[in-house]
Amino acid sequence: MKPLSRKTSFAALLLLCLLSCVSAYNYLVVLHTAARSHYHVGSALAKGLAAAGHQVTIVSPFELKKPIKNIRDVPVPSILNAMKGHIGKLLEKSQEPIVTRIIDFHHMGLAITGAMLRDPIVVELMQSNQTYDAVISEVFLNEAHFGLAEHFNAPLIGLGTFGAISWNTDLVGTPSPPSYVPHAMLKLSDRMTLFQRIKNLAFVSYEYLFINYYYLPLQEAIYRKYFPNNKQDLYETRKNTALVLLNQHVSLSFPRPYSPNMIEVGGMHINRKRQPLPKDIEEFIEGAKHGVIYFSMGSNLKSKTLPLEKRQALLDTFSQLKQRVLWKFEDTELPGKPKNVFISDWFPQDDILAHENVIAFITHGGLLSTTESIYHRKPFVGIPIFGDQFLNMARAEQNGYGVTVNYEELTAPKLLAAIERLIGDPEATKKVQDMSDRYRDQPETPLERAVFWVEHVTRHKGAKYLRSASQDLSLIQYHNLDAILILYGGIIFVLYCLFLLIRRVWRLLQELFIERANNKTKPKAKLN
Repeated sequence: MKPLSRKTSFAALLLLCLLSCVSAYNYLVVLHTAARSHYHVGSALAKGLAAAGHQVTIVSPFELKKPIKNIRDVPVPSILNAMKGHIGKLLEKSQEPIVTRIIDFHHMGLAITGAMLRDPIVVELMQSNQTYDAVISEVFLNEAHFGLAEHFNAPLIGLGTFGAISWNTDLVGTPSPPSYVPHAMLKLSDRMTLFQRIKNLAFVSYEYLFINYYYLPLQEAIYRKYFPNNKQDLYETRKNTALVLLNQHVSLSFPRPYSPNMIEVGGMHINRKRQPLPKDIEEFIEGAKHGVIYFSMGSNLKSKTLPLEKRQALLDTFSQLKQRVLWKFEDTELPGKPKNVFISDWFPQDDILAHENVIAFITHGGLLSTTESIYHRKPFVGIPIFGDQFLNMARAEQNGYGVTVNYEELTAPKLLAAIERLIGDPEATKKVQDMSDRYRDQPETPLERAVFWVEHVTRHKGAKYLRSASQDLSLIQYHNLDAILILYGGIIFVLYCLFLLIRRVWRLLQELFIERANNKTKPKAKLN
């Protein structure tokens, strides 16, 4: 019996190994931006896929801090140089008109798109005999990178780290009615006045013309240069995107429609269990009798580069607070630093916000920061600078758990008033707690949902059954302009013809009555 038992065990083990091999896939994950926040979202997905037993290759300007099982790291540091000048001018660019900022923003995208594709490491990867079951690409002004999908004969999966915007909604035909879906770059909510709807429509129209007739042709040129053998052009590749994972959740934003292959997975990067903090930070937080306020302007904007008058306004504000302040400051020295302020060039933000003695967050209003703050039930003051930060803060103010201080108007009295208003209002804390409860009330974690959908699309060879017919329609057909013209134009034409007919009949009747009246009066005239 023992030999038979051993044979059975060996057969079962062999079958298990075969099943594991069959269900394991090979993914290429492209995280091209030099923004750490974007990388955190994409790397969380990559780690989730690796933990599920899949092989993952990450192409990114950042290296993994330590090797991770099933992940092959392909660092492309040249992207950092291509994006360095643009990131360094964020404050300067924030003062320019939004129309100018959009142009500069897309030029930055063109620069980093080309920088990655011409890097020798990426060229070597493309020339290899490597095969992938799907290509997962961040969607952030890098449309030419989508050519990697056809190059490796794999479905294209987009990762919207920015939230819903035309760059990713257009890939799967998600409708974005400008009557109640505000553009991510505008300071609007979903409850717009007539003037705001006009403003939103005007900007959406401008962006459509700019992207389709200026920006995308330039991306198409890059696409053709690096993917000359691809049969599909850039526009076809975009429209055949199999899936878009969106770093957003309805409980954190405004209700809006999505195509079935656009899946909300906002918060994939959030730690569900707080990790121990470094000893000095833990002691600083624990020793705060009145609580701690955490202040960070994100990974792209450096506090040390703030103009002196803005930095002084922050120092003056914090010195008047009874709370302690953790300030992400990218230098070892901060002249005039108050005793209640702790500075560091890096903080474990997720774990700090999870601490029960942290009572509020001062942020730039980035999507990751606001999502983490809501998840950990902390109200926040926002100082938006660029991108979707204005929209994120508009949501926070509308829902009652955030206060905005415009950067141009940043002074000590205004910032102090905003902080005191926020931490002195128990309703703000209650509202963010309610928001957090709604966000947490999901059947699975966002990362589990993301992994499922990536596997689903892979199993079903691109899941073409999810593809919307809207992707095959022109602008005129999509908005039914031809049908509207024919239907309502026809109705108007028929009504116009009826009007002409009625008017003609009326005139004929008038002429007939007048003629009869004249005929009756003529005999009477003769008798007289």
